[in-house]
Amino acid sequence: MSENPDIPPGDRAGRPRRRQRRKEARPSEIIEAALELFAERGFGATRMDDVARRAGVAKGTLFVYFPTKQDLFRAAARTITAGNLDRLQMIAANLDRPITQVIPALLAHAAFIADTRVPGLIRLLISESRLFPDLAQVWHDEVVSKVLGLLTAAIARAQERGELCAGDPQLIAFSIIGPMFSGMIFREVLGATDAQLPDLHLLAAQHTEIILRGLQGPRQSK
Repeated sequence: MSENPDIPPGDRAGRPRRRQRRKEARPSEIIEAALELFAERGFGATRMDDVARRAGVAKGTLFVYFPTKQDLFRAAARTITAGNLDRLQMIAANLDRPITQVIPALLAHAAFIADTRVPGLIRLLISESRLFPDLAQVWHDEVVSKVLGLLTAAIARAQERGELCAGDPQLIAFSIIGPMFSGMIFREVLGATDAQLPDLHLLAAQHTEIILRGLQGPRQSK
């Protein structure tokens, strides 16, 4: 029986060859190495040489995928936040969904995010953004502007429907996500020394109750 000429030599079963699999895996391996080093040393003290060595690739290969360290950080931020951001966008994007469903779902997922790598990334941003303002810009572009924009739009739509009392929608959005953000940072910074760490799932539930009670308070008469 003749061999299929369309299947690359060395793998007639049609599976990717090891070299090809390795090439496709390189970006994720480089990003993983960068995340480890950023957590260990910080952004400023991490050199591209160190990342290449940790990832087991040549420095030239690293620069093929990520020409600058800022590019590498942007990719790392996307990797960490991608799934969580998609979920948050899904929660807030349906402007016709009752706000009494949006806020609890959003805060519950924020509590879940606290157990991922996101808080560590936020801590890195806080410590390094003064020297490297580009990092804060990446975080703003990739995460903050998207989540805040969607939540602000959802709040404005709820106000139009009469579900919430009057107020600046963006400021209300900040007041909703602020305590969860603070809780994440508190746990990330003081986790090893403070025995009274907040349970963010309980915080999310209690904050939801407070927010909804306040925002559904006295409304303007029609």
